Amino acid sequence: QVQLVESGGGLVQTGESLRLSCAASGSIFSINTMGWYRQAPGKQRELVAAITSGGTTNYADFVKGRFTISRDNAKNTVYLQMNSLKPEDTAVYYCNAGGVTVYSGRYYPGYWGQGTQVTVSS
Repeated sequence: QVQLVESGGGLVQTGESLRLSCAASGSIFSINTMGWYRQAPGKQRELVAAITSGGTTNYADFVKGRFTISRDNAKNTVYLQMNSLKPEDTAVYYCNAGGVTVYSGRYYPGYWGQGTQVTVSS
């Protein structure tokens, strides 16, 4: 009923930038929180950044000052601008939509995107 489609991943060198996008589609009335998580090989999935519908943001300490999350509520789209990338940022980045209300009135706790690979070479 609701789908999340990520784009913008790729291969970059240390110090370069990437911008990830995630568009939610479906009969969406509102989404409370949209965010980005990442999972590196052999590691658990971890929060990178999140933003509420009101614009309140939350960042993991390891990306503060380098990454910026933003959101277009009208388009149900969230962005992650990643600057000064490091090899340790290499991971699959997943988009999450939390607290989704659809037009039928039904509420869903959350959805995940399929993930987009970000690789930073040294």
